[in-house]
Amino acid sequence: MTTVAVTRRWHTTAEVAEMLGFGLSKTKALVLSGEIRSVKVGRNRRILPEWIDEYVNRCVSEAEEWAA
Repeated sequence: MTTVAVTRRWHTTAEVAEMLGFGLSKTKALVLSGEIRSVKVGRNRRILPEWIDEYVNRCVSEAEEWAA
């Protein structure tokens, strides 16, 4: 029997909230405002890992600009 590891491509809003250490309401607001990109699949929003990285990198860049 062969075991195959499946890597998830999409994350739910709740999963992203957990990853970022944010509350679900804040994360939903970021998604709905477009600050974190997402796609709607049926009734649910899904977020690619790259889009989470984009958001984090943008936050870091903005923080560095303020510090300069």
